[in-house]
Amino acid sequence: MQIIPFTHLVYSILPLLIVWYFYKKWTNEKYEIITSTIRMVIQLLIIGYFLIYLFKEKNDFVGLLIITFMITVSTWIALRNTQDRSFNHYSKIFLSIGISGIIHLILIIAFVLDLHTLYEPRYVIPIAGMIFANTMNALSLAIERYEKEISRDVSFEKAREVAFKACLIPQINSLLAVGLVSLPGMMTGQILSGIDPLIAVRYQIMIMTMVLSSAGISAIIYFTLKRKDI
Repeated sequence: MQIIPFTHLVYSILPLLIVWYFYKKWTNEKYEIITSTIRMVIQLLIIGYFLIYLFKEKNDFVGLLIITFMITVSTWIALRNTQDRSFNHYSKIFLSIGISGIIHLILIIAFVLDLHTLYEPRYVIPIAGMIFANTMNALSLAIERYEKEISRDVSFEKAREVAFKACLIPQINSLLAVGLVSLPGMMTGQILSGIDPLIAVRYQIMIMTMVLSSAGISAIIYFTLKRKDI
């Protein structure tokens, strides 16, 4: 795999300067893109060194803590843009993301990949990250759309229908576009690292189906829990 010198990453930032200039000019937000970019670089460097340690130390307890941390943070981020920020609402989101994510993680690790142990850091951590990030984004869209529909005095069933469909639009679009419009991240990364494209395709099928089903199941769990409050 081609190694990227750290200094060469500067070239990838150059187009970002154009976006920053117009973002500052049109929105009057001078520092948001700059601070976000700096934070992204720092976070990735930290997690890079942390992953080196985790891949060497296959500690099940540490793995459990990491997964719990992922669910907790993704729940907080999903809650951030909602109108109801109560603990009761937080718990609904936490359960929706956690149950859906863990079901898919176990299914992939134990059956699809058929690993000898449930906690293999090199597989579990990246896949868990994709699952929880995806469910977080889908649930954020679902809740945001649901709250807008409810504010228009529509029924719970109608609001749920609109929200459920809206939260799955990005995932369904990805299924339709894959291979025609884009090569997804995991497949691209594997091909660049020298993996046979047909092997990379199998991994990508696993990820694409997981992305849609984890998003859908998290929304189903959320609206099932939400229905009890009506």
